[in-house]
Amino acid sequence: MTFKEKVKELLDTALAERPSLFLIDFTITDAYKIIVTLDGDNGVNLQDCIDVSRAIEHNLDREEQDFSLEVASGGAASPLKMPRQFRKNIGRKLKVTTATEKIEAEITGANDDFIVLEWSAREPKQIGKGKETVQKRAEIKYEDIKEAVVIITF
Repeated sequence: MTFKEKVKELLDTALAERPSLFLIDFTITDAYKIIVTLDGDNGVNLQDCIDVSRAIEHNLDREEQDFSLEVASGGAASPLKMPRQFRKNIGRKLKVTTATEKIEAEITGANDDFIVLEWSAREPKQIGKGKETVQKRAEIKYEDIKEAVVIITF
């Protein structure tokens, strides 16, 4: 079993014990720096990071392979990558970039294939001069999303 396989197995075991947490990213650099990025259905707190870090670190032998370990949450400004992250953020405003457009809208739905965005836009009236407010709705497939970030409002 390679070092990466052993770390991944320990990580999978730690996450299986904490079903509200899920993996966003996992890498091991050439210098054996293990970087784990987590998210959770209810967010990720410091204790979650400590628990996952200990589950990995305490089961690896530094005599066998020296390593450094970093376990962190994705952070508020990190792009959304997984369907589970999109579902977690239903009701919030997102900035979604696709190949053809940028949309700032509320995410009102998400499944395993696409997200649903809804927003108001000002468009020219059908008849007469001026503009009117119209409700827009778009279903965007995950593969069409270049980047999606939660817009933080205070």
